[in-house]
Amino acid sequence: MKKKKVPRLKTAKQAEAFLTQDLSDLDFSQFKPAQFEFAKKDEQINMRVPRPLLAALKARAKARGIPYTRFIRETLERAMTTPKF
Repeated sequence: MKKKKVPRLKTAKQAEAFLTQDLSDLDFSQFKPAQFEFAKKDEQINMRVPRPLLAALKARAKARGIPYTRFIRETLERAMTTPKF
């Protein structure tokens, strides 16, 4: 039995219609974990970095499908939570 892919849903009405059907044969391997940011971002930093470093950051962020500023923030957070980063 072939597993169903989730279609791209552009409206809330389409999403509701999709969720009313039997989803037991849905292919869950297509989903990626999502991370939600709830903390208020009330401080700002400004830094200069070499152009190649910024290009590499942007390329990594693009590969993950996230904005490069979020990628930088996640990297900083990981450095603060990982012992001896």
